[in-house]
Order: sequence, then C-alpha cells, then structure tokens
Amino acid sequence: MADGRGLGRGPRGLLREPRDPSSGGDSKAATATSAAPTPTWAPVTGPPHAIPAVRAFHPGQGRGWRPTKTARIVVPAGEQSPLADEARLLARDLGGLRTIWSAPGRETVRPGDIELRQADGPDPEAYTLTARDTRLTLTAPTDAGIFYGTRTVLQSVRASGGVPEGTVEDRPDRPQRGLSLDIARKHFPAQWIEDRIRELADLKFNQLQLHFSDDQGFRIESERHPEVVSPDHLTKAQVRHLVELARGLHVTVIPEIDSPGHLGAVLKAHPHLRLTGSDGGTVRGAIDISRPEAAGLVDDLLREYAPLFPGAHWHLGGDEYAALTTRSPEASYPGLAQAAREKYGPSATVRDLATGWLNDRDHTLRAAGARTTEAWNDGYFPGGTIAPEPKRTVAYWTGKEIGAREPADYLDEGRRVVNLNDEYLYYVLGEPNEFRYPTGERIYKEWTPAVLRGTRPLPASRTGPDRVLGARFAVWCDFSGAQTPDQIAHGIRMPLRALSQKVWNPDRPPLSWKDFKALADRL
Repeated sequence: MADGRGLGRGPRGLLREPRDPSSGGDSKAATATSAAPTPTWAPVTGPPHAIPAVRAFHPGQGRGWRPTKTARIVVPAGEQSPLADEARLLARDLGGLRTIWSAPGRETVRPGDIELRQADGPDPEAYTLTARDTRLTLTAPTDAGIFYGTRTVLQSVRASGGVPEGTVEDRPDRPQRGLSLDIARKHFPAQWIEDRIRELADLKFNQLQLHFSDDQGFRIESERHPEVVSPDHLTKAQVRHLVELARGLHVTVIPEIDSPGHLGAVLKAHPHLRLTGSDGGTVRGAIDISRPEAAGLVDDLLREYAPLFPGAHWHLGGDEYAALTTRSPEASYPGLAQAAREKYGPSATVRDLATGWLNDRDHTLRAAGARTTEAWNDGYFPGGTIAPEPKRTVAYWTGKEIGAREPADYLDEGRRVVNLNDEYLYYVLGEPNEFRYPTGERIYKEWTPAVLRGTRPLPASRTGPDRVLGARFAVWCDFSGAQTPDQIAHGIRMPLRALSQKVWNPDRPPLSWKDFKALADRL
C-alpha cells in the first residue's frame, strides 16, 4: 500500500515469476480437470493482518491458504457475472493466476484454489472469507464486498504469506469513507491522483472528493466557459480516466464547485458578478447572489460537469460566504438584503437569500441526475424564512465561524452528517490559522466518527452509522508551495491508514499504535 501503488505489484509473499502461458489464462468456458494434489506448505499462523483490521476472525485447525503457481480463481457465476472484474483483478494482483468461469456442478474447486461466490446479505459491503482444507472461499452480497475481501487476502499474503485457517466475517461500520482533495489551490498531476485512488481502494475507502474550483484556480477543462479555466488543469479525458479507474475500484468521485463563496477564479473572468459591499468595495471570491446572471453562470458550469461525474454525488460548498462572515450582513450588503425581501418576503434576510441560492443549485444538480448532495455546515442556518433542502447532507468541518452551531443541532434537525472535523482531519499546507498537520497516531488513539467538533464525542445513541455517515480526511492547499505532491503523499500516509481503521471499526483498535505503524510499513 505504500505510495499508493497498489498491493499487487511485486509485494513480498506474492507470486513473482511469470506464469507459463501454456498453463492457461482467462478460460472462456469450464473444462473438465484432473484431480489435483493437495498442496503442502507450512501453516499460516496468527490472525489475518490487514489495514483496516478485520472485524471478526474465527480460527480453525489447518494450514490455511497460500498462493501457488497452480492456484486458480474459480467463479461459478461465470464470466458475465458482477464478480468477473474482481476475479480478473485478484488474478493479476496475485501474480497471474488462471481464472475459471464455470457454473455450479461443472467445475470442481481444487485444493489451492480461490472461489468467489455471491450470496445474500443485508450489508452490501460485507464479506466472508474462509480458508479450509487448502482452499479459500470468498462470499459477499455484492462485487464491492468481494473487492474488499480481495484486499484482505492480498494484505494477509503480504504480511504473513497467506491466509490462516478459519473464517473472517468483516464489514465496514460507516458507509462513507474517503479523502477530500483540494486540487483548485494546487494543481496535482493526474498520475498522482490515480495513485491516491489506488491507495484509497487498498484501504477500503470508497470516496474521493475533488474540490476543483476556488479563488486560486479552476482545474478542470471547460468547453462552455474556457475563460475560467486555469493554465494548469486536468483535461476532461484525464478526469474520465480517473472516474472510471475509481469506479472499478469501488471509489466514488465527488465533485465540488464551491459557491457562493470561493469563486475567485470564475469571477476573475466575470468581474461584473463580484459581490459589492456598502462601502463600494468588492469581495474576493464572493459572487453577487442577487444577480440572475450569477445563478445562470454557476448553473451552466454544474450542468456541464454533471455528466462527467456519473457517481451522482455532489458537494455544493456553501462555506465562508463573505456576506455572512460579518456581524451585520444586512447593513454591510444592503443590495443582498433588498433582494432577499423582494424574493422571499419582508422578513427575509441575507441568510435566506444564501439558503435559497444553495437550494436552487441543489435543484439544478438533481435535475441533472444527482441523487445525493451535501454542503459545508456553515451553509446551513436555523430559523429564517427559507429552510435548507431537507435531503442534503451536512459536511461538518468546523465550529470556529461566526454563529457556529454545534453538530448536535444538525442531528436534532434530522439531518445526516459526514465528519470532516478540522481538529483531526484537516491537512492544511503551510499550517495557517493555528492549523497543525494531523498525525495518524492522534486519529488512531483519540478520534472516532462521533468526534465531530473539537475533541469530545457526542453520545453513541446519536451518532450511529445512519446519522453520522462516515468521514473524510481533507487536504487543503492554502499555501500551495509549502509541500510538493510527494511530500503530501508521505504526510497523509499514516493519517489515512489510521482513519481507515476508525471508520471501518470505531472500537478500540486491536493493535497498539507502535504495532499498527509497523504493520503499515510491512504492507
């Protein structure tokens, strides 16, 4: 897993020499096979070693399973089944094993083989892995569960040479587990992002959020508005490749065009849409949400990029809008106050206008195919004339803004929350505003999904997986030159591993931090 290159590229314990092409490959149909001798090898000892650790292991009496050149991956459901891609990937990761597509009763699973089977179950990401009599059986309700089981196989092979005799029963605690990456303030090469996707997948994360528009840059090619795009950017072809790679590794890419603040790169090309205050000055990054042309421009961008991200999950931003960071928004921005009253009635405020702005962008994206939307916690306001879209998730990051609300407020409103606690999960380049680079050790020892703000957890009764959906580790590039991409990859390596453990199982980890770190170095 180190450096995000994946687990199957020549790791210790995996098959290294190329397989004789005459021994087979992807078999297009099941064929009769002669009886195979039972492999002999030294027993695989100890529990399976993986990051995140498996939830339950029931040891058995036997030698376990080890990869050999004669091992095969057998898929009874056939080559057109949802498990086919996982079988091919596992075959490559284990050094080029033969893959057998068969049907029940037509192909015998031989000693030393791996069998992949789909089975009913309530958790789509759960899996069961059984090593018995030198065979390995992996079952799950979905291909995602099968994939996570294959990651455990690879890590166990890498750490111990194989999978010990017994049964693993494993599942994630939280449905959303990921990384948020600011590619707007700092351009990252496509290959670097690809490496992170592979790293995330190996750690059983399932989300990558791309914050690609901010004051410092707009980093994805646009055909409708090329004037807003920064010189250093990703092409749409590169993004399609990243999205497709991520999809195949069960990682959803979540795009974010942050508005109505953080639009400096867009407004550089459209200066007439900048927000103007009572003193006549404009505010960097803030768009004038009273202007119909402003909504038209942002909606045009959202509609352009919606087809590029078919994961149907969008982040709307909504944070740090300059008009709402002042003590008296109505006095400081009388134009917005007047627009709010005209649109929503005499008691409406600038907050209502901002709430309506996000609701309108939400509706635009849902009409374009988005099924899930979210926004930063400081884009939600209590009371008022206009209520935020009720289905929108809260991405909780800070309690430091003016009028900060406790995480419990959002839960009390019936909202679902994703944890991006800036105390533990914010890696801010240059460490401005008293930020410090987070450490894996601190996440591992102190943080759980229930710790949404500061260091104190909310009660477990209020922060179950149906309410606090999970967490993302966030990289923000406020001082873009403070670290190189390679330094960032190194700096977030252990925090990502610690987070993967705590969103997979928030209970006390089975290993000490010292042993966990040593295992991460082995994997």
